[in-house]
Amino acid sequence: MTETWRFIKFVLFSASAGIIEMGSFALLNELLDWPYWPSYLIALVLSVLWNFTLNRKFTFRSAANVPRAMLLVFAYYCVFTPVTTIGGNYLVENLGWNEYLVTAINMILNLVTEFLWQKYVVYKDQIDNAVKAE
Repeated sequence: MTETWRFIKFVLFSASAGIIEMGSFALLNELLDWPYWPSYLIALVLSVLWNFTLNRKFTFRSAANVPRAMLLVFAYYCVFTPVTTIGGNYLVENLGWNEYLVTAINMILNLVTEFLWQKYVVYKDQIDNAVKAE
């Protein structure tokens, strides 16, 4: 599989995760009128679970050790989540930025940085090995 096609698949699966994230964010933000940070945090967790599962199986086609891969993705989110939650909350609550704009910016940052993290760290030497195993 070419790297361009792999990135396109990653973007498509991430778009489906983005629908989950934006939809759940909108529900929590509009219907429950929650503050930015818990709405964003819950929406992010839901999209991460969806995205990890689909990308491991279909984009990277990896038979890598799932607990190890999950731990590495968790390590990524140990950095990404506080930065975007605290930063996003600051932009929305203190600077008056639109919460949907901030969430969209965070989603774009997540798309690019998570692809690089998964390709070069999580699945580094184990891309397409599920196909070979079959």
